[in-house]
Amino acid sequence: MALGYRLRAHSGRPPVEQCEVMSTMPNARREMETDSAVYKTLLESTRAIPWKIDWKTMTFSYIGPQIETLLGWTQESWVGVDDWVARMHPEDRDYVVNFCVSQSQSGIDHEADYRALTADGGYVWIRDVVHVVRKDDEVEALVGFMFDISERKKAEDRLLQLQKELEVLSFQDGLTGLANRRLLDQTLDCEWASAQRSGLPLSVILLDIDYFKQYNDHYGHIGGDDCLRAVAQALTQAANRPRDFLARFGGEEFILLLPETDEVAARQIAERCRLLIRTCRIPHERSPISPLVTVSLGGGTVVPCSAELALDFIGRIDQLLYRAKQNGRDRAEFAEPPAGPADQA
Repeated sequence: MALGYRLRAHSGRPPVEQCEVMSTMPNARREMETDSAVYKTLLESTRAIPWKIDWKTMTFSYIGPQIETLLGWTQESWVGVDDWVARMHPEDRDYVVNFCVSQSQSGIDHEADYRALTADGGYVWIRDVVHVVRKDDEVEALVGFMFDISERKKAEDRLLQLQKELEVLSFQDGLTGLANRRLLDQTLDCEWASAQRSGLPLSVILLDIDYFKQYNDHYGHIGGDDCLRAVAQALTQAANRPRDFLARFGGEEFILLLPETDEVAARQIAERCRLLIRTCRIPHERSPISPLVTVSLGGGTVVPCSAELALDFIGRIDQLLYRAKQNGRDRAEFAEPPAGPADQA
């Protein structure tokens, strides 16, 4: 009885109830330990790699064993943040470390992609998803998951490559491989504006295959396509400075933009174009002027003023091309240079 009284006085509970409570405490502890083991097993059975870093010491208090499978480094080798930094691609290191530190100091959850070094010297793309644990408004720890995103990165890189290829195709003439009208319009606008700013001359040559309709009628459209490709290939040799620009203008017409090129040089390039086509020796049995394919050209040089429009200048070059055809074809016609003070006197 005395024992029972003392138990009652101590706990306020009947002795039996007190004993029951005491007997359940180890069970609760065992259940918690079991739950913890289950959670750990679940975490370590995923492909994501869990980790935890103590903020004050900047050391790993935990990292999942999956890290060794993915990168080859053992769990024990991940001691502190320096190990994480050292096992990052040098090109990614500064940005990723600075970003993660600044976000963590601000208490902001974040994620970062980078290339992680493997034990055998390779690299794996990692996405680190980071949660900042705060206590009393202070950063206490960082917890997160590392994900292997190498396959995703390969897919993204391939998509970017396809987008670039599509962009190239969108500016390319499908038949000749030259720049198309869309890219021509953009390049003309840029070079026109550049010539206006610099005060340097811009020359343009527009050329047309002589009697191309008759060529198509005689050799067929497949033969006509072959002829267009051969002419395009020959013209690429006419002007090969970095900014010289050759495009298919439409049908059997081609255009050359020659930045910082005066009229004398433009005339030489036009003649080179004409001779290059002759050198190809493409038969043309239906041409009234030659047994071989020939071209007619119109050209001009301008230092554009602010009020002048590029399309108006191209229109004048087109009229000169028409004049070359009227004057017998297989020739070039150029705009007369502006009259100087001596000529005006």
